[in-house]
Amino acid sequence: MKRPRWRSAKRKLAKSLLPLFAPLVLTPLATPVNTGSAMGKPDTRKIKDRVSGYRVMKFNQVAYSLYSYMNLQETGLKFEVFDKALTGYYNMKRKGQVSDKPVITIIDYTKSSNEKRLWVVDIDKKEVLFNTYVSHGRNSGQEYAEYFSNENESYMSSIGFYVTDNTYYGKHGLSLKLEGLDQGFNTNARDRCIVMHGAEYATADFIRQAGRLGRSLGCPAIPMEKHDEIIRAVMGGTAVYAHAAHDAYTSQYLDHVTAMAELVSERSKEIAAPKAS
Repeated sequence: MKRPRWRSAKRKLAKSLLPLFAPLVLTPLATPVNTGSAMGKPDTRKIKDRVSGYRVMKFNQVAYSLYSYMNLQETGLKFEVFDKALTGYYNMKRKGQVSDKPVITIIDYTKSSNEKRLWVVDIDKKEVLFNTYVSHGRNSGQEYAEYFSNENESYMSSIGFYVTDNTYYGKHGLSLKLEGLDQGFNTNARDRCIVMHGAEYATADFIRQAGRLGRSLGCPAIPMEKHDEIIRAVMGGTAVYAHAAHDAYTSQYLDHVTAMAELVSERSKEIAAPKAS
């Protein structure tokens, strides 16, 4: 009996991932030597630190493998930004804050608004679904976004992790509500009506006319000709990460150790799943 192609592809994927995850999934972590105190008791803090360091290293290896496979460097997305976005995504999964839709939207506000600085990636398919322009708030800066705020009527962009919510039709057509998750950085997004929407000022034509992309009231505005397709791809509880060079920014979602635990748990279930006959 001929097996369906998708089953064969799934087995190949699991097989290709096995060498990468096997040290974490199938064997215990090695206990460091010479971690005992003068009394011969194990130094549990050193052991925990060593294990945590190992997991961070492994997560970075997995992230870089995915980054390279999708050729993200060629699109202008920096590994540092992708690594943070992926870390946040798995932390959000661990907390049950995102749906099963394996999509991450990444915005890099360190880049010029004249560059395509928004990416939508599918983690399961290992594909870049979209790479396009995105506006920042009018009070965040001119060509570059330099200032950020979580305050009402600041007309600045907010940074950090979000989860996509419901859609609605407003003055910009189809628009997508965003729920900010980083306390002090973007948690007023809903009250501020920070949404993803299309805009005529978020296009290459506008850049040619004005010398830079247009600015919003704080919303991540995207090209009108693509907004409907992008919003439908990311709606329904998917992760969004807006990155900036902001020294004060901290987030519970940038915990590599927890992200690695979720990643290992997810892949272990896939590998252990019974094969279809």
